[in-house]
Amino acid sequence: MPKRPRPRKRGAGKLEARAASILRAAPTAADRPTRAEAEGAVRTLIRWAGDDPDREGLAETPARVARAYDEFFEGYGLDPAEVLRRTFEETEGYDELVLLRDVRFESTCEHHMVPIVGRAHIGYLPNQRVVGISKLARVVEIYARRLQMQEKMTAQIANTIDEVLKPKGVAVVLEAEHQCLTTRGAHKPGASMVTSRMLGEFRDNPTTRREFLALIGKNGVS
Repeated sequence: MPKRPRPRKRGAGKLEARAASILRAAPTAADRPTRAEAEGAVRTLIRWAGDDPDREGLAETPARVARAYDEFFEGYGLDPAEVLRRTFEETEGYDELVLLRDVRFESTCEHHMVPIVGRAHIGYLPNQRVVGISKLARVVEIYARRLQMQEKMTAQIANTIDEVLKPKGVAVVLEAEHQCLTTRGAHKPGASMVTSRMLGEFRDNPTTRREFLALIGKNGVS
C-alpha cells in the first residue's frame, strides 16, 4: 500500500505563508535607496511641512538628516549575537547574579519615527562562562539603533543573551520615555514605560526574580 502523507500540524500552512511573506518583504542591499534619493525624500517632507528646502537655513538639511540616519540606524548593519561570542570561562565557579544597571539608550519609535530615550537593566545567571559587561551594553545599543517598539526591543535583548550565552536565566527591564506620547498626541510629559522579559531562573524562581528587581530599585514588582 502507498504510504499516507504525514498530516500537517494545524496552522502550519499559515505559519509558512507568514514566513514567506516576511522573506519577500525583507529589504536587500539592492533595494536600498541611494543617498541622493534619501536626501530628496527629506526635501519632499520639508516642502510638505510648508517650508522651502532651498532657503539658506534648510539648504544643507537633507544631507545632515541622511548623515544622522546613518548613526540612528547603524544597528541594521551589526550582529548583536556576534558581539556576545567572546566569553570567559575562568570564573572560579562564579554562578551568582551578574547585573548591569542604568544602560542609557536612544532609539526611534517605529510608529512615529520620534525618539525613545531610556535605561536598560540586564541580569543573567552564568552557566560556566561570562561575557564582558561592555558587550551587554553593546547589544542594547545595536537593537536601539533600529526602528523599534520597546516591547520588541526588550525581548530581542533577552532572547539574544539567552541564545548565545545559554545562562541559567536572563532578566531584562527597560524604562523609557517616548516622545510620541510626550510631545504629540496625548502630550503627557514625564510619563515613562517599563517592560520586562524574564527567562529561565528569573521566570521560574520568585526569589531570584525579587533579588534582581530589588537591585534595580523595583522592590514592589514581583
